[in-house]
Amino acid sequence: MVMGTEILRLVDTIHRDRGIDKETVFQGIEQAIVAAIKKELGATKEVFVEISRDSGEVTALDGDKVVDMADLFAKHGRIAALTAKQVMIQRNREAQRDVIYDDYIRKVGQLVMGTIQRYERPNVLVNLGKDAEGIVPLREQVRGETYNVGERIKCLILEVKKVGQKVRIVLSRAHPDILRHLFELEVPEIQERTVEIKALARDPGHRAKVAVASIDMKVDCVGACVGIRGSRIKNIVDELNGEKIDIVRWNESAEVFIRNALKPAEIHDIELDYDERRSRVFVAEDQLALAIGRRGQNVRLAARISGWNVDIVTGARESYQERFVSDKPREELVAVENGEVIGPSIAATQLPGSQSMAPSPLGPSPAEAAAAAAEGETPATEGEAPATEGETPAAEGETPATEGETPATEGETPATEGETPAAEGETPAAEGETPAAEGET
Repeated sequence: MVMGTEILRLVDTIHRDRGIDKETVFQGIEQAIVAAIKKELGATKEVFVEISRDSGEVTALDGDKVVDMADLFAKHGRIAALTAKQVMIQRNREAQRDVIYDDYIRKVGQLVMGTIQRYERPNVLVNLGKDAEGIVPLREQVRGETYNVGERIKCLILEVKKVGQKVRIVLSRAHPDILRHLFELEVPEIQERTVEIKALARDPGHRAKVAVASIDMKVDCVGACVGIRGSRIKNIVDELNGEKIDIVRWNESAEVFIRNALKPAEIHDIELDYDERRSRVFVAEDQLALAIGRRGQNVRLAARISGWNVDIVTGARESYQERFVSDKPREELVAVENGEVIGPSIAATQLPGSQSMAPSPLGPSPAEAAAAAAEGETPATEGEAPATEGETPAAEGETPATEGETPATEGETPATEGETPAAEGETPAAEGETPAAEGET
């Protein structure tokens, strides 16, 4: 009876300290006794062991033969005890692994607090209590944070899986949802669902934006998150080691929401393309740095939180259209290289806000040549002065008339190279007449 009392006390202790179910512990002890009987007595038949859940009395059968447990441990006490102990340890480890797994698999995506146990580069091991140990891999750490042994830390559970005899719990300090849970802890209105977090974006260790909205019109969502003299937001910033947090007022209108997301910059105008979900934001010259932010953080986080692509343009919309929007069809803007058409011009495909390039010095484009031909006018080639109104352009190979010289009439043979043109007031030679030789009157 003494042995039965000790077994009951052992089962109760393991259940209380390890959190393992009592029935699992009883089954583990029974398997340990079976292993000890088979090893020490060399039993060939089936061994059956049962422990009373009320009194703790052990009943063992080797086939039809009853095994005296007191005699077994008296003759083979040390060896039988070691065999039973090994089986018990193995069984308890498996049971404890299952308990930890079942406990933390339900907590995936939740915030937990632990103590930094040790630092194994590049990973940080965190003690979560009850023999549970979490790991913060390098990819889930925040750059610039220091982790000291013994410090308490809040992390987000990302993944739980069984690895051998242990449970691997992956934690994160860089996930955006850790910010959501910190707000739920610090702001009662969010817990009560009076204030709702609509969207959030985070650049771990540097800056974050949180879009909030209030269901009750009497509750200011931004003021509730900030707290009196910033008390609530200060606790969150301290937990994240000084990470800056912008609280944005959410709005159903995309234009208003993008304006709020880009604060503290003042927006002049916004142009939206709903098909491609692209927005062009016009700001003043002195607001460009604020709109973009340090290393592009402000505009990048604003694009994430709003779900729109954001392009920042300086100046007003009217000036932008005058400078960069062409009245010609896109197919007429072509690029020319070595006199050959190679495709759309750079001016047609340049980035918004960039300077337009000068036209090609190689002459008129094919589109301009076609338009001139339709009007009956031959465009001037490179380096050739264009013909004035009412004047017939010089034919190919013909020297154009100099300033002050009367152009040749229709049917008149132009002067050949080296021939002195007729002086002012002199009648030109008639058709078919041989011009006077040099020095002849």
